[in-house]
Amino acid sequence: MGATTLISVAEYLNTSYSPDREYIDGQIVERNLGEKTHSRIQRKLIIFIDRMAKDLGIEVFPEQRVQVSPTRFRIPDVTVVKTSQAQDEIFLLPPHLCIEILSKDDTMDYMQEKIDDYHRVTAGRPFDPAAYIGYLIPEPAITAGVMIAPTQSLAANTQSKVTASPPAQETHCILYK
Repeated sequence: MGATTLISVAEYLNTSYSPDREYIDGQIVERNLGEKTHSRIQRKLIIFIDRMAKDLGIEVFPEQRVQVSPTRFRIPDVTVVKTSQAQDEIFLLPPHLCIEILSKDDTMDYMQEKIDDYHRVTAGRPFDPAAYIGYLIPEPAITAGVMIAPTQSLAANTQSKVTASPPAQETHCILYK
């Protein structure tokens, strides 16, 4: 097995990748790209959220780079920010909502790592993931998405089953059909 070449944050941010890739502690990480079903879910979520955007004071972005720690950049399938929150071209502040849509090759360990990164981006506030994470696994296959939301208001509008009501500044995660 060969050695992995690490690159700097600056090099990552100044390099274009096609398709875009995540940056995890010096390593460039390829994402599992969605297929037709993945793309369809992503499109429908963006359209659904965008219809409510003005009323909710939010803006929705597909595949937007989000800095989750000084050495980690994730690219959620869908990212939502409050219009009152100024963001740079690469989001450095915690988004209001990040949505990951599972691809057939995604593992639970890989998704849990991403969920943990999104939870960490909540600026170090105390967080007990066991108190706020619910998993709804559709049958017969595990094909779902992961929603991360600081408030329940948007998640409740998606008609997904939400089992806990986190405080307004905490992160909430659910899997949905």
